[in-house]
Amino acid sequence: MSSPVPEGKRIGRYEIRAKIGEGGMGEVYAARDEHINRDVAIKLLPSAFSADADRLRRFQQEAQAAGSLNHPNILVVYDVGTHDGAPYVVSELLEGETLRDRMAGGPLPQRKAIDYGLQIAHGLAAAHEKGIIHRDLKPENLFITKDGRVKILDFGLAKLIRVDTDQAQTDIPTRRVDTDPGVVMGTIGYISPEQLRSKPADHRSDIFSFGAILYEMLSGRRAFRGESTADTVSAILREDPPDLSQTNRAVSPALERVVNHCLEKNPEERFHSSRDLAFAIEAVSGSASISSSSDTVLAAIPASRKKRLDLLGWIAAAVFLVTTVVLAGLYFRRTEQPAQTMRFPLPAPEKLDFRGELALSPDGRHVAFVVTGVGGKSLWVRSVDSLEARELPGTSDASLPFWSPDGNSIGFFASNKLKKTEIAGGAPQTLAEVTTDARGAAWGADGTIIFTPGFTVPLLKVSADGGTVEPATELDASREQTSHRWPSFLPDGRRFLYFARAKKKEAEGIYIGSLDSKEGKFLLSTNLRATYASGPNGTNPGYLLYMRDNTLMAQSFDPASSQLTGEPSIVAEGVLSFPEEGGPTGYAAFSASTNGHLVYLQGNITLLQPGWFDRAGKSLGDVGSQGLWYEPSQSPDGKRVAFGRTDSSATDIWLLDLTRGTTTRFTFDAAPDVCPVWSADGNRIFFSSSRNGGIFNLFQKISTGAGSDELLLTTDHNKFANDWISGDAGEFLIFESDSPKTRFDLWVLPLTGERKPYPFLQTEFNETHSQFSPNGRFVAYASDESGRAEIYVQTFPATGGKWQISNGGGDQPQWRGDGKELFYVAPDKTLMAVPIASADSLEPGAPGPLFSTRVQSGSLTGDRNHFMVTADGQRFLVNNLLDGGNRNPITFVLNWAANFKR
Repeated sequence: MSSPVPEGKRIGRYEIRAKIGEGGMGEVYAARDEHINRDVAIKLLPSAFSADADRLRRFQQEAQAAGSLNHPNILVVYDVGTHDGAPYVVSELLEGETLRDRMAGGPLPQRKAIDYGLQIAHGLAAAHEKGIIHRDLKPENLFITKDGRVKILDFGLAKLIRVDTDQAQTDIPTRRVDTDPGVVMGTIGYISPEQLRSKPADHRSDIFSFGAILYEMLSGRRAFRGESTADTVSAILREDPPDLSQTNRAVSPALERVVNHCLEKNPEERFHSSRDLAFAIEAVSGSASISSSSDTVLAAIPASRKKRLDLLGWIAAAVFLVTTVVLAGLYFRRTEQPAQTMRFPLPAPEKLDFRGELALSPDGRHVAFVVTGVGGKSLWVRSVDSLEARELPGTSDASLPFWSPDGNSIGFFASNKLKKTEIAGGAPQTLAEVTTDARGAAWGADGTIIFTPGFTVPLLKVSADGGTVEPATELDASREQTSHRWPSFLPDGRRFLYFARAKKKEAEGIYIGSLDSKEGKFLLSTNLRATYASGPNGTNPGYLLYMRDNTLMAQSFDPASSQLTGEPSIVAEGVLSFPEEGGPTGYAAFSASTNGHLVYLQGNITLLQPGWFDRAGKSLGDVGSQGLWYEPSQSPDGKRVAFGRTDSSATDIWLLDLTRGTTTRFTFDAAPDVCPVWSADGNRIFFSSSRNGGIFNLFQKISTGAGSDELLLTTDHNKFANDWISGDAGEFLIFESDSPKTRFDLWVLPLTGERKPYPFLQTEFNETHSQFSPNGRFVAYASDESGRAEIYVQTFPATGGKWQISNGGGDQPQWRGDGKELFYVAPDKTLMAVPIASADSLEPGAPGPLFSTRVQSGSLTGDRNHFMVTADGQRFLVNNLLDGGNRNPITFVLNWAANFKR
């Protein structure tokens, strides 16, 4: 652009508000997207960059790919386009300063450099895993927001730029860093050796640039600095930077080794991935001494709390936390255990919440736990004598961790697979497929893992090295058992405890199984899991730990004779448990080591509150009462809503009258009834129920509640109703069904003629949560064929085209009544809207955010939907969580049984 864009001028749909920056890469403006009432930043690039059509096309492709990234440490790209022949990029509008400005020519404190470095590494890892390389990483392209978040800028722009090392310094396509004579400008000081040699650049080139940046943050000077461009290029190719210890004696040797490993000339000798790099930085941050860790805690005091009284509170909390870590450290270095029980808290990592899934290592030194945040959920590990926790690479979407007997590996479930990973790092290994929501696993001394792959099946077993999956237990039909779950091994390594669900409540409880037999022996009546725990100093016999309501109990138990003796005693009250969630899951948040230690998490089941919201997210009032509500479905006349609802007795279908605000129970079976779907005339409701042998089958019932429930379809696999359509071609119910071979597939059941079901989409991936378009010509659904859940639309029947609708992850699709808009929930729980230009030919536009929600963190094989939309697309009934997550700390108990009497 030859002249600034005036205020008020429109670029596409964006209205320019003010110019906020410029440089060799173009001009940056603050603008307003009036279409969705959002402030944005627009980078308008020089028009010369659009002269090469192929070059521009490649830039647009990569910028769009970068825009699909959804990570807190990467600038969100909303749009790309051209204006008056000049390409532009639309992104989120940030407040703060660049890393260059933050450094201001001097070093940063080591703890701050580590914090920024770790955030950058996580952002790079997210991009690299999607095959996106930055190629031009430098302090100018790293932005520090006012809340301390690092954002990586300008992904995709590097492919537009061609760096020519023969150019004069002033021609290098980036803005001047400073104006001192002889100072190298811009990109050259951070380019990897292979880039300078015109060799292909991959993710390791970004790691080299990262090393140069981290070096500069720690030393206050460039890693490679010459009197001219040629001198700097020569230094990058042939010289090592001065030792960090020469420029900053406070830098730890471990951190210096990390920097040097990044700056290796040969890419093969650098970190192999940004995940490995992040892991190394976390290890360095976690290896600090107790005194330095306390400094870190005190340094993290929020600016808004530095008033005197608040500061005293933070100092007291920090001192207490450090003291407990010191006690833990001293304890684990003793040769004898103390005579009394000791308890101390382990808080969740900053800005994350515990999900309740935790496991204590056999030696009691480490806690594995699942946390959730904006980026989803993942698996973390913390040493009990450390202030720091670290995320395990490759554990996105992880749940239900369990330890190997030697404490070196952790098993977990993720993306419909049973996996294991080493706590020292490395990529997780898949051991087996799971079809639906898993219900726990345990790792035996001989290398056998027993696990529950779903919620209506017995236990299975597989080798910890992978291989053939075999049955470990059988459901006892005489006891009307419907599921075996939450296994835990006894000390002999052959027998194990497990929880059995049963229609006969007197048969529901804890059983003892064996690797040598599929039969189980009843031990204790309860509706929650139990585990064996050794006595003081790891002695046996020990105790059975189990739940009574929300109280953790201990009772003397001899594993050799399988006998309970004495009276139970209270260990802890208010322990988080899930006795009723879509039917009893039986999970409780506690775990014991083999040498007398214990962890547990306190809290309650988070309730939901349905409520109406407009398109801007403004609350229009609550609907109904607080409770456990699932999968709302509105009647065709808009007057009633069918819900799945869990109360003290069971999960059933309930009807909510929107006019009167009253609720009425619709189904009454003791087995879970879920997934209500209305017929087009509003006269029937279709649903799924596990009342026949534990498998979810399809039923229908007259919507007035009259008459009995009618079985529509029974098969050997679970079936969950999704949607119903009626038209010239007939009436069809679309549902999802699980399969050991193809996971979740979409099937269609004709409701006229022979009623013979047939597959609609059946692949090696999961296809779920399908919805017919109002005209019946298309089906919107969620699939993980790209590696994560995205929204797609397929013609109905599936003989025509397919479109990917979401571009940054998505689930729970819902159509507007006229088919000209499609809504879904993004991974960060934002409700998204996609305009459809033609409901007949399907011409989808770009997704745009409407408002943030507090819906549950769903999964592709979990609840069908947590919201619904009115026919005109103006109001949304949303099942919002009353609390975003569990903010209670994990309680660690040293020598929990020391004071118990047998």
